[in-house]
Amino acid sequence: MKSLIAAALMLGAMALPATAQERLSVALDWTPNTNHVGLYVAQAKGWFKDAGLDVEILPYTDTSSGTLVATGVAEFGILSSIGFYSQRATGADLTVVMAVMQHETGRLVFNGEREDIQRPADLDGMTYAGFGSAWEQALISTIIQNDGGKGEFETVTLGTSAYEALANGTVDFTLEVSTWEGVNSVLLDRPQRAFRYADYGVPDQHTTYLGGNGTWLKANPETARAFVEAAQRGYAFAAENPEEAAEMLIAETGGMLSNPELVRASMQAIVGGGYLQDEGEPVGLIDADMFGNITKFMFEAGVMRDADGKRLEEMPDVSTWFTNAYLKR
Repeated sequence: MKSLIAAALMLGAMALPATAQERLSVALDWTPNTNHVGLYVAQAKGWFKDAGLDVEILPYTDTSSGTLVATGVAEFGILSSIGFYSQRATGADLTVVMAVMQHETGRLVFNGEREDIQRPADLDGMTYAGFGSAWEQALISTIIQNDGGKGEFETVTLGTSAYEALANGTVDFTLEVSTWEGVNSVLLDRPQRAFRYADYGVPDQHTTYLGGNGTWLKANPETARAFVEAAQRGYAFAAENPEEAAEMLIAETGGMLSNPELVRASMQAIVGGGYLQDEGEPVGLIDADMFGNITKFMFEAGVMRDADGKRLEEMPDVSTWFTNAYLKR
C-alpha cells in the first residue's frame, strides 16, 4: 500500500506544472551594444530565471524605448538620459531605477589633424553634423560660449552618417560616445581630438539609465526589485570581468554585433574609464545631485518642454523621476 501511495504522489508531482515565471520585457534604446551588456550577462548566467523571471529583450525598433515603456508595451527599457528627461518633462509614465553609466560618455570631436581647431571658441562659424535634438544646440553653444565664443555654428542633421562625414572632411565637428564611436575611430586609425563637456560648464551626468513604467513599478514592487537586482548583478559582473562579459554579449546577440573587436575594446574603455561603477558605491546607483544638476541645466536652456511642446515655466520636482529603492546595496 505504501508503495502505491508513494507512486501516486510521484505521479502527482510530475503532473504539476513548474513554478510559473513572471514574464517581463525590456526595450533597448539602440541595436545591441556594450551599454546593454548587463542585461545579456544576466540572461546568459540565468540570473533572471533564478529570480523567477522570464525576460524578453525586445529588438530595437523605430519606436523609442521610452515610448515603449511609458505606454506599457515593455515593463523596462534602456533609456538615453536626454531622451528620458525630455519625455518625462511631458508627463510620460517613466521612472529610472538604475544608472547604467555613472558619468558622461559623450564628447565633442573633430579631426585630430585640424590645426585651426585648438579650443571650442574656434568652432564658431563651422559646420556641425548633428542628430536632430534641441539638446545639441544647448550643449554646443554652452561649450563655445564658456570658452569665450559666440556659440554660432551651422548644423546639418546626418544621424549616424555624421562619423563618415567627419572622417571625409564634409563637416567640421560632431558629438560621439567615447566608449563606442570613439573606440571605433581608434580601431579605424582615424585621429581625433575632443572637448569634454564638463570642462566647459556642462554638468556631468549619467548618460544611460534602466527605467521602468511608473504605474507598473508601483503595482509590482517585488517583481521590479527582482528584475533590477538581477540586471544590477549582470552589470557588476561586467565591471569585474569585462573580457568575459564582452564574449557573453557577442554570443547572446546571435551575430547582431558584426565587429567583435569593437565590442571587446569598448568594454575595456567602459571599465577602464570607471563608467560602470564609482569607487565604494554599488553598481547602478543614481546620484541625486548629478540628476538635479543636469535637469536644471536643461530647464534653464529651454530644452524641457511640456506635452504641448511649450517650454516649461517652472523647474519640475525631479526627485520623483528616479529611485534607488530597487537596487541591492
